[in-house]
Amino acid sequence: MAYGKFLVLLVLQIFVCFLSHCNGWNHSTNQKVRGLSVSGIGITESQETISRRTAVMSALGFLASGFLSTNAASAETSTTAVGQEPPKSFPTSAGRRGCKTTTNPSQTVVTCVGDLKANNADGRLSKISATENGVSTSSVKNPSRFSPPWTYLTETSDPKKAWESLIAAVTSVDPNLKIVELTDSYLHATVPTQYPPGMDSLDDLEFILRPEDNLVLYRSASRTSVFVYPLTQPISDSNTNLKRLQRIRSVLGWEELGYSQEGSKRL
Repeated sequence: MAYGKFLVLLVLQIFVCFLSHCNGWNHSTNQKVRGLSVSGIGITESQETISRRTAVMSALGFLASGFLSTNAASAETSTTAVGQEPPKSFPTSAGRRGCKTTTNPSQTVVTCVGDLKANNADGRLSKISATENGVSTSSVKNPSRFSPPWTYLTETSDPKKAWESLIAAVTSVDPNLKIVELTDSYLHATVPTQYPPGMDSLDDLEFILRPEDNLVLYRSASRTSVFVYPLTQPISDSNTNLKRLQRIRSVLGWEELGYSQEGSKRL
């Protein structure tokens, strides 16, 4: 746009210049000649006028072609930008990462794999969004998906022993559980989703040891959420994520540092 305005102003200046030279008065005849000279009976243009007009027309042609090509390029760029398909964003995956969404007239199925601790720059466990099933010690702003940390001091003050006890309890809670990653302070395991039934998906369990606070933080979440029209929240997991965690804590005999999560009342 700035280039176009510059060209228009330049064209006007050249045109004014042209008029000031060609529409002058012929002082010798006191007649306005408008770029023409009388020769005998016919009227012919002077060589000076022809040269000047040729120069001006050439300049105008050059500027016009530049102006048009610039506009064409701008239009092409604009069309490309408008024509590009924007990244698809679905309300059913709000607050989640690494999602794949499939939908039909009766339901929408969302599967996300990007909310694990490995994808968090701060090294913390992810919260549970309103569009997924599960509980997390990080969901402090969402009471229905928050569950308090565990303290292992009811068993031991040795964080290493407490961690070994946790690993044993986690692996015993479900025969289909698989440990994906295990360090001296982080555990990630997967379990087949139990509810809604018939789901070929997984639940992710994550635990972090905080020896400086004698705590264990955790997160259990279903990768897949199912939405049935007109529901705006996923079909409940029937609190399977929460109940699994409660079984683990029951095996350990540890205490919660806060009020127990009662679980979702959703269908």
